[in-house]
Amino acid sequence: MARKSKYSDELSNSDGLQKKWQTGLYVRLSREDGDKEESDSISNQKSLLTDYISHETDVNLYDVYIDDGWSGTNFERPGFKRMIDDIKSRAVNCVIVKDLSRFGRDYVEVGNYLEKVFPFMDVRFISVTDYLDSVKNPQSMNNLVVPFKNIINDEYCRDISNKVRSSLDLKRKQGKFIGSFSAYGYLKDPTDHNHLIIDEEAADVIRYIFKQFIEGTAIIRIAKKLNEQGFLNPTAYKKSKGFNYRHAAGTDCDYLWVDSSVRRILINKMYTGTLVQGKNKIKSYKLQVAVAQSKEKWIEVENTHEAIIDKDTFEKVQNLLKRDTRTSPWQNNLGLFSGFLKCADCKRAMNKKAIVHSYASYSYYICSTFKKMNRNACTKHTIREDKLYQAVLDTIQKQITLAVTMEELIKVINENGKAKTDSKRLEKALYEKENERKKIDNIIVSLYPDWKNGDISQEEYQTLKERYKSKLESINETISNIKNETEELKNGVNSNNAFISNFAKYKPIDKLTREILIELIDVIYIHEGGKITIKFNFYDELEKAAEFIENNRNLAVSS
Repeated sequence: MARKSKYSDELSNSDGLQKKWQTGLYVRLSREDGDKEESDSISNQKSLLTDYISHETDVNLYDVYIDDGWSGTNFERPGFKRMIDDIKSRAVNCVIVKDLSRFGRDYVEVGNYLEKVFPFMDVRFISVTDYLDSVKNPQSMNNLVVPFKNIINDEYCRDISNKVRSSLDLKRKQGKFIGSFSAYGYLKDPTDHNHLIIDEEAADVIRYIFKQFIEGTAIIRIAKKLNEQGFLNPTAYKKSKGFNYRHAAGTDCDYLWVDSSVRRILINKMYTGTLVQGKNKIKSYKLQVAVAQSKEKWIEVENTHEAIIDKDTFEKVQNLLKRDTRTSPWQNNLGLFSGFLKCADCKRAMNKKAIVHSYASYSYYICSTFKKMNRNACTKHTIREDKLYQAVLDTIQKQITLAVTMEELIKVINENGKAKTDSKRLEKALYEKENERKKIDNIIVSLYPDWKNGDISQEEYQTLKERYKSKLESINETISNIKNETEELKNGVNSNNAFISNFAKYKPIDKLTREILIELIDVIYIHEGGKITIKFNFYDELEKAAEFIENNRNLAVSS
């Protein structure tokens, strides 16, 4: 039995009899569809519809169904679904809307309801401003104008959706933040919601996470430490600050840090001051489902907000994350050499093993291929940890000494005025060659009219043209070499050389730390018999500095 209409007293006949058509008024508004908020407002739609039925003698208002802020392409709207449920229960058998676009903006779905669902369920449909009434004027529903209007409404929504997407992408490319919630560690600037400012309370946690990881703490142990110290995870922290935030994979009582939460922070480039947006994309204006975008399609803009983590530290962490740094379940920290050691032959990681005797204990490394996979595929390549430690320390100390020596030599070279002399020489040579090129260009241009005027034969024209083109190529190559030499002289080698600056800053060194290994070493290869080969970072910069010194060897003394 249908419930009594809340409007039955107001809209009943004078004899008190209930009207034939139990009517639902449906109103909808969504700025995402490009709806005109003023003329299509919820209150305006309700006023128009209630005024309309007040002049009709065969309808009885059953209920008003409202979807405020819902797109017309989405037919999972709560108000719409409630109306359909009342239609299915036979409580409502008439639907009235202001116009077809209020009912929906999906051509296929709207057509399905108007042409199949409503006729099958004997539901009367009225669109006031479109002058449609499936009972009083059934021909109006079969008019070509109806599907045409539905197509226009659908196309209008698609066009608005594309314009909105383009506008948002433009803002992203301009470095403006457009998300609903800022990344953990940041807040929206109260004076400009498209700009982020640091949330110092959360930023301290982020700095702690990066510091712990660089010092060798395993990711799972970092998560445990955060929980032990009572720090709320990002989702719980945002909720504690009053934000209506919910992580897609979270639960209402999800407040603990897990390893995936820590890892997401360690790889988030936002913390370097780079705004990263567009990671996900809505499939279409009709299908509001977000899908992940490939990394090449992300929109990244540098220096849009203050950094929490400097770029050098962030890059160190990214390099570390690429290494094989697995630990045993009972280990809280990574070993000093974890992720750095590889077998020189099979190039697989080395495994650490411990030997415990009553008289002594020590650790050693062994090739993982030999230990775990196939003893015929590789050999042991064993080395004791204490011997490895000393060998690496000695080698790094030598590299530091080399860096300091190079720094002193380059300083002498740069101070003796040779650089300025070379600069003037190159400048003069470039000027002369460019003038020579202009002359050759003019000669080549004049050859054609000389041939056409009969001053030279066609054979002479071809011969001279090839000769001067060959000269021009040679001059262009010389100019390119001069420019390269000038650039090297200007930017070439000084105290900012990456090899020199990164090694020299650690003088003197008497012990190894993971931070030193992360910054200076790429990989350590262990050979059979205990020999090691260290591949250092900044090798190209080392070669550049060595070449500069070699080219100025006779000047590397004080004048």
